[in-house]
Amino acid sequence: MTDVNGTPPQGGWTRFVTARPRLSLLVALLLTALAVVAGSGVADRMGSGGWEDPDAQSTYATKALEREFPASQPNLLLLVDSGGASVDDPSVAAEAKRLAARLADERGVTGVGSYWQSGAATLKARDGHQALIAARLTGDETAVGETLDRLAPSFRGTHGPVEVEIGGPVAVRHEMQSIIQEDLTRAELIALPVTLVLLVMVFGSAVAALLPLGVGIVAILGTNAVLRGLTELTDVSVFAMNLTTALGLGLAIDYALFIVRRYREELATGAEPLAAVGATLRTAGRTVLFSALTVAVSLAAMLLFPQYFLRSFAYAGIAVVLLAAAAALILLPAALVLLGHRVNALDLRRLFRRGAAEPSGEGAGWGRLAALVMRRAPVFAVATAVGLVVLGLPFLGVKFGTADDRQLPSSAESHVVQQHIRDGFPGSPGGGLEVLAEGRASAAQYVAYKERIAALPEVTRVEGPLVNGDSAYFTVLPEGEAVDEPAQRLVDDLRAVDAPFDTKVTGTAAVLVDSKQAIADRLPWAAGFIAVVTLFLVFLLTGSVLIPVQAVLLNALSLTAMFGAVVWVFQDGHLSGLLGFTSPGSIETTLPVLMFCVAFGLSMDYGVFLLSRIKEEYDRTGRHQEAVRFGLQRTGGLITAAAVILAVVMVAIGTSRVTNTKMLGLGIALAVLMDAMVVRSLLVPAVMRLTGRATWWAPAPLRRFHERFGLSEEDTARPATTTDGRPDLDPDDPDGHPDPDPDPDPDLGRDKVEARG
Repeated sequence: MTDVNGTPPQGGWTRFVTARPRLSLLVALLLTALAVVAGSGVADRMGSGGWEDPDAQSTYATKALEREFPASQPNLLLLVDSGGASVDDPSVAAEAKRLAARLADERGVTGVGSYWQSGAATLKARDGHQALIAARLTGDETAVGETLDRLAPSFRGTHGPVEVEIGGPVAVRHEMQSIIQEDLTRAELIALPVTLVLLVMVFGSAVAALLPLGVGIVAILGTNAVLRGLTELTDVSVFAMNLTTALGLGLAIDYALFIVRRYREELATGAEPLAAVGATLRTAGRTVLFSALTVAVSLAAMLLFPQYFLRSFAYAGIAVVLLAAAAALILLPAALVLLGHRVNALDLRRLFRRGAAEPSGEGAGWGRLAALVMRRAPVFAVATAVGLVVLGLPFLGVKFGTADDRQLPSSAESHVVQQHIRDGFPGSPGGGLEVLAEGRASAAQYVAYKERIAALPEVTRVEGPLVNGDSAYFTVLPEGEAVDEPAQRLVDDLRAVDAPFDTKVTGTAAVLVDSKQAIADRLPWAAGFIAVVTLFLVFLLTGSVLIPVQAVLLNALSLTAMFGAVVWVFQDGHLSGLLGFTSPGSIETTLPVLMFCVAFGLSMDYGVFLLSRIKEEYDRTGRHQEAVRFGLQRTGGLITAAAVILAVVMVAIGTSRVTNTKMLGLGIALAVLMDAMVVRSLLVPAVMRLTGRATWWAPAPLRRFHERFGLSEEDTARPATTTDGRPDLDPDDPDGHPDPDPDPDPDLGRDKVEARG
C-alpha cells in the first residue's frame, strides 16, 4: 500500500522517531552531556569486593568479630624487613614498636598488633628477617580506601633500620581498584580507534562507520550515570565498569550495524530515505528490540544471586543494553533521515572497485557455505558438536577459589607482600578460620570445646578463646593453604562440632564455602529463568516450537570452548607467561556464572539476527532450505563482522593486569568468535537442514497465540497455507519433510535473492 505520492505509509513508531530528527538529536546531545556530568567519578564510589553472600553464616560472624573483637580481623598488614638483621635486634624492635604505636594513634585505625608485642610465631618469618604489624581500618570500603591513601605514604618505605611494605586485604582491594581504572582507560584508547577502522572496513563509508560508534558512546556514558545513581542506593562493583565499556561498544555496534546495513539495502532497491527508515524499523528494528530483550534477560538472571559482584554486572548490563537499543531505535533513525543517501558518503571502497553500487554478489560466499553445510548436514552437525564438547572437557576439572592478591600483577606491592607471607611465614597468617561463640559459658566449657576442635583432622593449632562478655572467639589454623580442599572440609567439620553455645565459622575458606553454596542454591533458578524467558521470546520471534529449543541448546553448546579455555589457561596456568598473570590454581567462584550470562546473552544476540532473517524469507517464500541459505547469506558477514569487533573490544579489556578482568575479556572474546564462526555458520544451518520443515511446526493454540502477539512484518507476503496452518508445500520439499536430495543447487534462487538487494 502507498499514499498518493507513492510512498509507503509510515507506522506510528517511524513517525515518532523521524518527525523532528534535528530536535531528537539535539535532545540526545544534551542528555549525553548531562550523563557525562552525572557519571563523573563513578569508579571512585565503587567497591572492589562483593564475592561473599551477605546472608551467610560467615558474613554474620565477620561483622560480629569486627564489632566485638576488632583485632581478630586485621585488614592491613605492614611487612617490616630488617634488611638481613634479626627482627629481634634491639634497634629493629624499637623502630617497629614506634611504627606500631604511631599507627595505633591514627584516625580510622583499631586493633593494632605486631610480632614485637605478642611474640606470636605466625607473625615472624622463618628466616627471622621479616615480621608483621597488623591493624584494622574501620568504615565502609570508601572510608577504608581514604584512610589507606592517607596512611600509606607516611608508612611505606625506609624507617631507620627497617623497610616497610604495605599489604593485607585492604591494600589488595585498593590496588586492584586503581589498576582496573587505569586499565579500563587504556582499553578504551585501544578499542575505539581499532573499532573505527574495522567499521570503515565493514561499511566502506566513513560516515556510516561513525554511526555505530556514536550509539556506543551514548550507551556507555548513559550507563555510567545510571551506575553513579545506584552507588547512592547499593554497593556496586568496580569490575562492572569493564562490562559497561565492552557491551556498550559491542551491542551498540551490533544493533547499529544491523540497522544501517538494512537501511542501505533498502536504499539500494530505490526506496526514498524516509521509506527506507520505515522498512528498516519494521524489520531490523523489531529484531533489535527482541535481541535487546533476550540479552537483558540473560543478564538479569544475575540479580537472583546475593553477591553484589554479580548483581553489579546485572545493573550495568541491563542499563547498557537498554540504552544501546534505545539509541539505535530512536537516535539512529533520526540521523539516517537527515543523512539520506549521504550515509554512503566517503565510501573508501570506491577506490578499489568500479562504480558506486554495492557489489551484486555480496554475501554469495556465505550462501555457498550454507548450501555446502546443508548438503552434508549430518557430517557438519556431528563434527561441530563433538568438537565443541571436546574443547569444553577441561572444565570438568574446575576448582573454585576466592579472588586474592594473585589477581594483581606480580610487581604490585600488595601482591609482593602477600607472596612473602605465603612463602616465608608459618601457619598462613590471615588465612586461619575464626569461630565465633555467642552465649554465656564457663571457662571449663570453653576448654572442652577447644579440645574437641583440636581433635579434628587437618587442624594445626587452636588459639583462644578471647572473651568479651557473652561472646568469645577461637582461631583455628588449618594445614596447607587457606582455601584448599582440606580447609573447606574443615569448615564443615567445625560447624558440626557440638557446643553448649551458638557457634559460627568465618575466615577465607568459610566465605568460599558459603559463596559456593549460595551459587549452587540459586543456579538452577537462574538457568531456568534464562531458559524459559528465552524460549518464550524466540517463540514470539519465530512462531516455532522447535527453533527456541534449538536456540537455547546450541547457544549453551557454543560456550563450551570458553569454559574449557578458562580452566586450561587460567586455572592450570598454561600461557600464563605469555598473557602475564599468576595462576592461583583455581577459578573465582562467581566468574563462570558471570561469563555464562554475558556470553549466552551475546550468543542469543547473534542468533536472533540470523533467525529473524531466515524467518522473514520463509514467510515470504515458504521454502525452508532457501530461507536458511538466504538468512546466512544476508547475515553471515554482518554477524562475523560484529563478532570480530566485539572480540576486539573484549581483547582490549583482556589486556588488563587484573587476572579476573583478563579472564572475562579473553574468555568472552573466544565465546563470541566461536558462536559467530562455528555455531551460526555451521551448526545452525546443519541442524535446521536435518529438522527440515518440522522446524516451523507449532500446535494450533500456540500458532494462534503467535499470530496475535508474535513478531510479524506488515509488508511480508506470506505463502499460501494448508488447512492445518502450515505453509503450502515447497517444491524443494513436496511432502513436508527434508528433501530426499541433500544436494541443493548452490545457485538456487540467487537471481531472485540478489534482485531483492
